[in-house]
Amino acid sequence: MATNTVRLHRVLRAPPERVYRAFLNADAMVKWSPPIGGEYLELAPNELIRYTDKFEDPNLPGVIQVSVSLKAVSCGTELNVVQEAIPDVIPVEMCYLGWQESLVLLAKLVEAEIRE
Repeated sequence: MATNTVRLHRVLRAPPERVYRAFLNADAMVKWSPPIGGEYLELAPNELIRYTDKFEDPNLPGVIQVSVSLKAVSCGTELNVVQEAIPDVIPVEMCYLGWQESLVLLAKLVEAEIRE
């Protein structure tokens, strides 16, 4: 297994609190995607989420580590994602594609304006 890495950067029009909640809310996760499984390694409210992903398939051994950092910026939240230790059998470009699709769904979820 190689240590293939994916790095993504986005700015979302939503406060860090909303983005952080979306990552941790199981119902929201179903709507936009990650994580596959594993465990949380570090949680810093509204700033950092570090977790592991692991596959049930014995042909995909090892543990993928994901770090999601959030930073408040003038227009919302700067989001940086690093996914490390991707198995060689998974093309890195497929991980990029998956994350890009997930981040589009995340943006739709957190940027929605709900009026009272």
